[in-house]
Amino acid sequence: MLLPARVKHRKLHRGRRSGVATQGADLAFGEFGLQASEAAWMTNRQIEAARRVMTRFVRRGGQVFIRVFPDKSVTKKPAETRMGSGKGAPEGWVVVIKPGRVLFEMGGVTPEMAKRAFQLAAYKLPMKTRTLGIKSGVKAAVDVKIKGAAELKPGEGVEGIAGDVVAPGAAAPAGAASKGPKAAPGAAPTMKAAPGAAPKAAAAPKAAAAAPAKPSKGGGKK
Repeated sequence: MLLPARVKHRKLHRGRRSGVATQGADLAFGEFGLQASEAAWMTNRQIEAARRVMTRFVRRGGQVFIRVFPDKSVTKKPAETRMGSGKGAPEGWVVVIKPGRVLFEMGGVTPEMAKRAFQLAAYKLPMKTRTLGIKSGVKAAVDVKIKGAAELKPGEGVEGIAGDVVAPGAAAPAGAASKGPKAAPGAAPTMKAAPGAAPKAAAAPKAAAAAPAKPSKGGGKK
């Protein structure tokens, strides 16, 4: 994180942020740049956050140049403190940004990569920005997805159970066993016949009607 090693005065006046930047408003080191469009105080934490997101996106494929340095101390008094008793203690470091100041520059990357990197860095900054050296028709590069399942495109397939590639909506491979309905609890398991064995003969049907009952003694008519 950027901060001065030694300063002449620990506490400074707030100063003014009116006007535009007269120095540091042009590209000096890289091919592309990120320029501020508004006035603001930019802290050293915001500078470090923007630098990290740019370097991680390009993956060491190019160079990132930081054109600003936080050399102004910001003080703050504790909460619920009465007026007076002098200026507060230094809390952090900021750099005064005026419209037109170049914040970051990049080199050794494509315009698409630089545009997307500057977009990610602009999310971390407290002011509106614009890019330098990139034409208006250039589209930003697409982020690389690292986590999550890959999305299927039309015509692509997915891996089946046995490693075969099955197209979406197609029938399952012949080798994959299909699950049938479950048997009722307590029922006897069904046994499949071995390949090549003779089929069993059908069981004989049971007698449908029972034998007629004999008439009782003395009960019948003569």
